[in-house]
Amino acid sequence: MSAFFHLFFHEIKMLGISVSTYIAGVLFLALMGFLYLMILESYASAPQDNFPSTEFFRIFWLPVFFMVPLLTMKSIADERRTGTLETLKTTPINAWSIVLSKFLAAYFFYMALWAITLSFPIITQLAVPYFKAENRLFDLASLIGGYSFIALSGFLYISLGILASSLTRSQLVAGMLSFSFLFLLMVGGKLFLDLPFLDLSLIPYLPEAVNYLQTFQHLEDFSRGVIDSRPIFFYLVNGLFALGVTSIIIEDKL
Repeated sequence: MSAFFHLFFHEIKMLGISVSTYIAGVLFLALMGFLYLMILESYASAPQDNFPSTEFFRIFWLPVFFMVPLLTMKSIADERRTGTLETLKTTPINAWSIVLSKFLAAYFFYMALWAITLSFPIITQLAVPYFKAENRLFDLASLIGGYSFIALSGFLYISLGILASSLTRSQLVAGMLSFSFLFLLMVGGKLFLDLPFLDLSLIPYLPEAVNYLQTFQHLEDFSRGVIDSRPIFFYLVNGLFALGVTSIIIEDKL
């Protein structure tokens, strides 16, 4: 257990001094701050049906596509490139401890960046009296559901990023693989169903299966305060599966 915590704090330290971590953080906060400002301007100019937080969570996928690859692409790929994994053969550390420490470190930074966005409505309410009077910035159902989805989906996204990093020695290739995994997971199913030559009548249960995987439908439900157990099962089980596959890959390298 002490070896695991040593690895975990080492990974936290490495992410803390990594240039890609700061690039991900700056890009994320700049983009989300700008988009939040645009959402507030739309609310100030015309009445809206949804809460600002609901609209804010609907654009979560934009930073995820670059933030997850930047946080995870170096985790194992760089270890393989430099041969650091080989040195672990002489230690009593197993593959699962290595994978879990890297995952938790990246997941910690991922959630920390999202946690900073909680300051957006606070700053807005302090700076803009109009929104303080409207009292729509802190809808608890939307905030709790939205951030619960961020934490839940992030479990799978970071797991896929770690898996992508274990498949190659190149950070660039790992980042591209991670982006591809995320794109297929979020958008691939919908695009597949829209293929013009696909006859859905031949596969009657396919649309239902694809709809079960629809990330944006999960987000819509969570951001409205509707917590469904099926997405929870989907993200946790598949995240653990990705980490399990990664540990097998790492075990083969040790």
